[in-house]
Amino acid sequence: MRRTRMRHEEAILEPNMTPLIDVCLVLVIILLVSTPMAFQSSIAVQRAAQSGKAKVTARSERVEITLVSPEVVLVNQNQIPRANLSGLLKPLLDASATKLVVVRCGEGISHGAFVSVLDDAKSCGASQIAVVGG
Repeated sequence: MRRTRMRHEEAILEPNMTPLIDVCLVLVIILLVSTPMAFQSSIAVQRAAQSGKAKVTARSERVEITLVSPEVVLVNQNQIPRANLSGLLKPLLDASATKLVVVRCGEGISHGAFVSVLDDAKSCGASQIAVVGG
């Protein structure tokens, strides 16, 4: 019996750079598209003082909004429909010296409903918006 030796193809010793370059270019495009969106946010977040000695505003000088459900909110402990928030919030902020709005969110409220309340407060003239965790 004769043994025939199978001819082996030559091994590829050089790495294929095309997939690596493709992935890198896709990542660059994603970063170029997403960077302007990161700077476009109109919601500025400030951290509270760690020591707890932050200035406390009097309760009458701020407007408190609590989201109970997507359709119902509490404004200064008065229950109103969500659709009427802008109409009630504007006169309250005009009468307020600090124009501070404190927003609380109940459980089960969608992120979109929460952000729309923040947007309404900003459009009605709130100079500062505080978000209180529950």
